[in-house]
Amino acid sequence: MSAFPPQQIRAMRDTVQQAARPVAALAKRWDELHASAAELAHHAGLAPDNAVTDAATFEDALAKAHQWQREAVWQGIEDIDAMMQPGLTALKTIVARGQDAAAPALALWREFHFAREAVWATVGAREPATAA
Repeated sequence: MSAFPPQQIRAMRDTVQQAARPVAALAKRWDELHASAAELAHHAGLAPDNAVTDAATFEDALAKAHQWQREAVWQGIEDIDAMMQPGLTALKTIVARGQDAAAPALALWREFHFAREAVWATVGAREPATAA
């Protein structure tokens, strides 16, 4: 007999199954996040970020990572997406009203960068430095 209610057991099982996704699926989600980040950069009045790691490099790092690291990366990507989607929707609303979205976009941009760095550090690597 379990101490957890059935709904929580199902949610935990679903989370484990989702975390066991193929490495390529995680790398694809990584690229999708960076597509959203490019849109965010536009709203912030910034140049697109060219320091991002491409999906192939990220996929290679994930392939070398332990299962717990891949699970943490999956959760991190989910968390970033949960932050980015409503943030981008709010920014689009601000722009549609004819207001300046640069300040909130810049705040979300910074949060994205901190979260992305944490996800990248989870697989035990550092993002490549940008060319000066």
